[in-house]
Amino acid sequence: MEFADRLLNYKNNRQELLRILRNSYDKLNLKYPFTDKGEPIDDMCPFTVFGSFNKGITDNNRYKIANEIGSQIGVSSPAPENFDGIPVLNNLRSWFFAYKKERGNNDISNLWDLFEIAIQFSEDQSESKLNKFVFKYDQVKDQLRIKWNITMGLYWIRPNSYLNLDGKNRQFLLDNEIFGDSIRNISRLRKVPDANQYLNLVSYLKDEFNKEDSPFKSFPELSLKAWNDSQNEQQNASDLLRENAPYKNTYANKTKRKYWIYSPGKAASKWEEFYSKGILGIGWDKLGDLKNFSSKEDMKKTMKSLYGSEFTYTNAAHATWQFANEMEPGDIVFAKKGRSKVIGRGIVKSEYFFDSDREDFKHIRKIEWLNNGVWDHPGQAVNKALTNISPYIDYVQKLEDLFINEDDRDSDEVATDHPPYTKDDFLNEVFIDEKNYDRLVKLLEEKKNIILQGAPGVGKTFAAKRLAYSMMNEKDDSRLSMIQFHQSYSYEDFIMGYRPTETGFELTKGAFYNLCKKAETDSERKYFFIIDEINRGNLSKIFGELMMLIENDKRGEELLLLYENELFSVPENLYIIGMMNTADRSLAMIDYALRRRFAFYRLEPAFESNGFKKIVEQANNHKLNSLIEVVKSLNSAIAQDESLGSGFKIGHSYLLSTNYSSDSLDSTVEHELIPLLDEYWFDEPEKVNYWSNQLRGALND
Repeated sequence: MEFADRLLNYKNNRQELLRILRNSYDKLNLKYPFTDKGEPIDDMCPFTVFGSFNKGITDNNRYKIANEIGSQIGVSSPAPENFDGIPVLNNLRSWFFAYKKERGNNDISNLWDLFEIAIQFSEDQSESKLNKFVFKYDQVKDQLRIKWNITMGLYWIRPNSYLNLDGKNRQFLLDNEIFGDSIRNISRLRKVPDANQYLNLVSYLKDEFNKEDSPFKSFPELSLKAWNDSQNEQQNASDLLRENAPYKNTYANKTKRKYWIYSPGKAASKWEEFYSKGILGIGWDKLGDLKNFSSKEDMKKTMKSLYGSEFTYTNAAHATWQFANEMEPGDIVFAKKGRSKVIGRGIVKSEYFFDSDREDFKHIRKIEWLNNGVWDHPGQAVNKALTNISPYIDYVQKLEDLFINEDDRDSDEVATDHPPYTKDDFLNEVFIDEKNYDRLVKLLEEKKNIILQGAPGVGKTFAAKRLAYSMMNEKDDSRLSMIQFHQSYSYEDFIMGYRPTETGFELTKGAFYNLCKKAETDSERKYFFIIDEINRGNLSKIFGELMMLIENDKRGEELLLLYENELFSVPENLYIIGMMNTADRSLAMIDYALRRRFAFYRLEPAFESNGFKKIVEQANNHKLNSLIEVVKSLNSAIAQDESLGSGFKIGHSYLLSTNYSSDSLDSTVEHELIPLLDEYWFDEPEKVNYWSNQLRGALND
């Protein structure tokens, strides 16, 4: 409280405050954070000063910054050494105002006015002070960079007078049903309350604190309890989260209630009827009662027969299946219109039923519509009529992730034919017999994750892609993603991370995140993520908190992502195929975390396989035959060498080609095989010379 009182003295002397801030960071030998395009900013608000030591940094730095700034503005008491229960900001969003070119002319002055009246109103609840607080709060609430931060700032300056509604507190209040139905008008704390709503919540809780049986007697006690609860929940997963991660909302795995984005007819044509009757419905009436279908695939087949086969109907079948089978009473539905408007919100009240008496939209559920109006949606959205948005916490909370209304014919989903690919195709192309193929498929189906390991040239990459095709039953590269790990590959490349742009930093999604999301929306088809050189990456660093979620028995479970308030899961229909070169001596032993989560399958050189022999027979090349015999002998020597072993054998793919001319075979020996021997026996040149002569001699016979 003293810090806020002293800080108020600088409302009309902000240049001096900026000088104090710069001196404080210089004295502490910390990087000065208040710059715009590399230049120090020219104005400052009081809440951002508080935010400088109430964000995701170490407690030691929080203490030093608060103490140093406090001493320079005349605070006599030391900063607290324990910050438990005090809300913190995301490091990347710790300012209460936007950059100069983006903010309004009076944004910072408005923040100072709110800061001042909040202090005054905490001591004098007169009508004039109330009216001024309400005006300033609502004015500031709609400024850029504010949102929920406004309640955190008020709590910082007067913790006994104002309620902090950060993510931890909001979830704690919801989970414990502290407000009951009294928060219905503010969307169950999913959007920032206006001033009157906020003050009503403050008043309600203060009345509760005064009751004898109240477990809390103040806002700080409530915040500490919420903070402790969130810490206990995260403890079991603490080894999966990065040190000093930005503050996260702890909504994960707290409730089974689902949240949906929904279009009430094309261009919301049914909204007025549905709102007045308290129902929501979808089309595709020719299907009849949706409960008669046992799967989405059945729905798709029926749609094709009833509506024409020129579309895939994947989205349509997904939506009708979810509407009938996955939506539940108690779920929240946001209604939308077009690409940019939210028009309503409601709670589902019934199971699905088919109303044959209706003229159209005969697939129905009853709903209690709680809101009816028009709200702007920023930006554009993807094309879905009904979408489960439960995993996206920030989207749900802020009502901002709204999806485009789709025409009820999935008009953008023109069917694409992919070449079929069967088990027989695999066996014809990959030199693995049927027994081992069946074993390989069974391993991947059961474990979900497999590593194909083997010496150079055994065809790991070739086999991985064709294994995926054979399990898809078609060559559909849109359901396959392939990357290569290396020592600098990171979580930010794999899942998501901030990347520099011309205007700052942008959160970018990684390859694994994107394929998981794609597979999640197409749950009846298999997707494959192929990782080359998987043992070259730091698995704990790359997978982060998702290491657990790739396990076969953890598929579908959700965790909160490091960089974004989003529940994320690895879907059951996603399979991971890693590849590992057993001859790479630069690598350490595979760690236990990787071995426990993957099955391992060794690919051997296939010189004796029927498929390879058939190719050699068709080539009818004497020099090729001689070279193969030498390589087989060489492999025996490599396997018996104590410094190498069978993992260093030479694979058959070195000798597969469409051109078996003398020049081609000579190039293979001189530029591929002999350099490999130089690497293997770098300290035994006599072995290199011997086998080099043997290889060359095979071509001179």
